Amino acid sequence: MDNTGMKGGIVIKDDWPGYSLDLFTYPEHYHEDIESVYIPHGVIMNRIERLASYIMDDFEDNNIMVLCVLKGGYKFCADLVEFIKVLGRNSNKYLETRVEFIRLKSYLNDHSTEDLHIIGSRDLSILRGKCVLIVEAIVDTGKTMKALLKHVETFEPKMVKVAGLLVKRVPNMAERLTDYVGFEIPNRFVVGYALDYNEYFRDLNHICVISKTGKMKYKV
Repeated sequence: MDNTGMKGGIVIKDDWPGYSLDLFTYPEHYHEDIESVYIPHGVIMNRIERLASYIMDDFEDNNIMVLCVLKGGYKFCADLVEFIKVLGRNSNKYLETRVEFIRLKSYLNDHSTEDLHIIGSRDLSILRGKCVLIVEAIVDTGKTMKALLKHVETFEPKMVKVAGLLVKRVPNMAERLTDYVGFEIPNRFVVGYALDYNEYFRDLNHICVISKTGKMKYKV
């Protein structure tokens, strides 16, 4: 791991194999379905706390309208908002946070599709004039995020920032769309910490690499 990225994220090298499963606890029914623990839960939490401090500095005295991208972003969002609250209580600067949710669908099995489906989206006119923080679990080609940003901007927010827990290095990666990055990772399909493979693995606390067996077992 290379920690020089700061807001740009901790860079995980292409040859990083992850940690042995024997070093950690995880749901036993996933034993043959994951290859390794890629990012342990404790490391995830510590990095999110650091992102929260960046956000506190950048948003200054502006209250934050958090737009959480479901389903993969719900744990990241919950932990990020909680850290913002804790940091505020322990300082002289408290940012009021309000959370709204939007659900996107752009994956089938382990492939990002061309089609973006906004599911159950409600009227987001409440974003008008607000300082908005979009919280997304993972950004790869940027197609999904570009479409979401375009949608959000139609409601004329005062400011829009994006927090992404993971940003993938992919050949057709778009220009940087994410203002706060947890980890920059190789183009590997990872699961856990609410990231799924066809709705499985969301209950893993760690971020893990799915095995070939796991892909076959849960393929649709």
